[in-house]
Amino acid sequence: MKKNKILVTGGLGFIGSHTVVELLKEGYEVVIIDDLSNTRVEVLDGIKAISGVSPEFVKLDLKEKEKVQSFFKDYKIDGVIHFAASKAVGESVEEPLKYYENNIATLVYLLQSMSENKVLNFIFSSSCTVYGQADELPITEKAPVKKAESPYGNTKQIGEEIIEDTTKVTDLKAIALRYFNPIGAHESAHIGELPLGVPQNLIPFVTQTAAGIRKELAVFGDDYPTPDGTAIRDYIHVVDLAQAHICALQRLLEGKNKSQMEFFNVGTGKGSSVLEVIKAFEEANGTKVNYRIAGRREGDITAAYADTELANKELGWHAKLGLKEALSSAWKWQLKQ
Repeated sequence: MKKNKILVTGGLGFIGSHTVVELLKEGYEVVIIDDLSNTRVEVLDGIKAISGVSPEFVKLDLKEKEKVQSFFKDYKIDGVIHFAASKAVGESVEEPLKYYENNIATLVYLLQSMSENKVLNFIFSSSCTVYGQADELPITEKAPVKKAESPYGNTKQIGEEIIEDTTKVTDLKAIALRYFNPIGAHESAHIGELPLGVPQNLIPFVTQTAAGIRKELAVFGDDYPTPDGTAIRDYIHVVDLAQAHICALQRLLEGKNKSQMEFFNVGTGKGSSVLEVIKAFEEANGTKVNYRIAGRREGDITAAYADTELANKELGWHAKLGLKEALSSAWKWQLKQ
């Protein structure tokens, strides 16, 4: 039986690398595109150490349209999982044009080349940021998409609209997975979250502070209307999230999608506050985290956690790993650095 060849853009990044491992485990052929702007080529070694397979890697910046076109002429691709994007809320507020170019122009070039070469299966990394501060919790896929709180969130909204418009006039089939907050690392500690420079996400900042790399962790705001005053998020283990991509991809390849464009929330269905996460990290790993309370950060919302019923039912996917396992694996990964 012919193996489907899957392109993973941003495949050496945090979520991308874990998804590549799950794809290889399921017997797919994988080609990775990454421009290495926020990761290192050594991640390939980690993927190989886990899977026993060295996937093909093409260093390519998706902003270079001609190179994207050439790639699709050179490779026969059966489906695309698109991770490559800038993803820090705070940075996007400071550098909106960088985010619109990186996240929107590249998506357009990718879809154009896919259309020209009749590549019809597309999984898009979207985000729960499209819901803004939802009126009701947990958040279902029926919740209204609200005016974005940041340029980053806006690029995810616009991205979804671009893909949906494309599905209306082509044979493209697409699934947008709206992630909540991915954390953790592969249990082997061969791959994990390794941001270049100062981390923009909570968990790498927690692990780097516990390891003494950072002096202290800033907790942005303790005056939110939540039980302990800190913001609440739905933290999902990255391996669970990676497996959701496999389920979504299989749905498209088998023609089980119910419309040309579908949307699924990918989370655990449980919210944890920043202080709860810090406490859980300290308990799971027997180490202290030096933190201080700082002012709220622009673009942040009070609370977001998923209703995952649709993904459970339609994709046959369930989150299996808990907060403790995610935080233990993140620390194990940090200690290897």
